[in-house]
Amino acid sequence: MYFIRMFLLAAFCAVLLGVPVFAEDNEPEPSVYLFSYFRGNGESGLHLAYSYDGLKWAPLKKEQSFLKPEIGSKLMRDPSIVQGPDGTFHMVWTTGWWDNGIGIAHSKDLIDWSEQTFLAVMEHEPTARNCWAPEIYYDAKTKTYLICWATTIPGRFPQTEHPSDDNNHRMYYVATKDFKTYTDTALFYEPGFNVIDTFIVRDDKNDRYAMFLKNETKYPKAEKNIRVAFAEKAAGPYGPASEPITGDYWAEGPAALKVGDRWIVYFDKYTQGRYGAVASTDLKKWEDISDKVEFPRGARHGTAFAVAPSVLEKLKLVRPD
Repeated sequence: MYFIRMFLLAAFCAVLLGVPVFAEDNEPEPSVYLFSYFRGNGESGLHLAYSYDGLKWAPLKKEQSFLKPEIGSKLMRDPSIVQGPDGTFHMVWTTGWWDNGIGIAHSKDLIDWSEQTFLAVMEHEPTARNCWAPEIYYDAKTKTYLICWATTIPGRFPQTEHPSDDNNHRMYYVATKDFKTYTDTALFYEPGFNVIDTFIVRDDKNDRYAMFLKNETKYPKAEKNIRVAFAEKAAGPYGPASEPITGDYWAEGPAALKVGDRWIVYFDKYTQGRYGAVASTDLKKWEDISDKVEFPRGARHGTAFAVAPSVLEKLKLVRPD
């Protein structure tokens, strides 16, 4: 009782003096947002932008690259970044249009990077044409990283092949806990149509996972829109894809970010040379907010993610070459 009375007395005095009662050192830092993207055909490598509100994005390092591609066909398209529980950032990317693998690299601060690794995830499929737009997701429940990408294997899904379209993608994946050993490549999502560009998020409110994806169908009727599917586990199985959540334009490369109480899904309006976005508070009803978002000139297919302000402040100190 003596110690309780002393604690209460000290707390009362602290309030009178305007001194915080509890130390704030252990409180989590508020988040700011980063966006990883590429420009052109991906020759220049990794570009980063930042935002405080999820709407206006400003380039870092005066639009110069933070990492140049060195492996595969030496492109760095579709850079996807996730931060692990130990604070390390892990990135995967498309190394070339017709490569049989993907690129992987790691960093503590998004400035200094590990050696780039080429992971030949489709070398066991001799007719596989490509490995496009890999995305990486950390599943906290299983402490596992999921890496998904799109590949066309001629003849594998004949019901959706068309003679006027060379590609007929499905989503494949591998999983890893340490980036040293990986599971065998497996089919991840077969929605019954040509699909690319999946992006997974955890929907805590409804105790489920949401996966945004692009319907890549071109013939007999062009789709080229973003949809969403849901699952009880990060690794699936995911249910049927929804109706399009984007409008009457071609969109690809969805990246979802929770900002406040709403989800924002960014996407590349690649035929218009600009970025667009839709927003929702329930992942059901979507509002097009493309006129409210601003991205760096020439930004292409990227990933949005939250970081501590200290990460951003260090990035801001990086000077152009």
